[in-house]
Amino acid sequence: MHKKAERLQQVKPPTAESIPELAHRLPPGQLWTDRFPILHEGEVPQYDMAKWNLRLFGEVGSELLLSFEELMALPQTEIQVDIHCVTRWSKADTVWKGVLVRDLFKHLKIDPTAAYVMVHADPDYETNLPLADLLGDQAMVAHSYDGKPLTAKHGGPLRLVVPHLYFWKSAKWVRGFEFMKEDRHGFWERNGFHNVAEPFREQRFSDDDSHMPEDEWKNFDFD
Repeated sequence: MHKKAERLQQVKPPTAESIPELAHRLPPGQLWTDRFPILHEGEVPQYDMAKWNLRLFGEVGSELLLSFEELMALPQTEIQVDIHCVTRWSKADTVWKGVLVRDLFKHLKIDPTAAYVMVHADPDYETNLPLADLLGDQAMVAHSYDGKPLTAKHGGPLRLVVPHLYFWKSAKWVRGFEFMKEDRHGFWERNGFHNVAEPFREQRFSDDDSHMPEDEWKNFDFD
């Protein structure tokens, strides 16, 4: 599992598939797919929703703990965005519904010195982002995809969606946001993946000389 970045660095990129009218929206080295690959490490968690909660803590005035019902009572937003996985697939015009992260954070008094966020997710996963990346018009905690409740394999009951970054930053099974004064690496960032993960700059690996990954996602399950 921890050798994934090393393995991907050693393979050759395939010839890119293209949709001419969407060419300007496809980051370098990516391939469009109309299916939805299912990729994750570890088992798909099972939840008792009566006990499920979302924790917001760290450099904030008071820690906040939300039940799923409380989350659903917050303002709901729908977005249509392209998403891009580091394993080379991209999917156009995906539709998500949930709570914009900036609307979620309005319920907190965030310390002015808090510049980073560690996203905590099951099972024992975490990924780091600058706070600024979560405050835009499209960063969302999503509970629905394509008009239906998000399936467990795609991160339900709640996943993060940060479409302007590679999709490993959009953690499945989100359970918490930790506000931090200083940055620290998350799971994949500690295991060879880039700390920023901007697709149009091909920020895949911590080693800038590494090769692009192969489309190994085609060997995984799909929806």
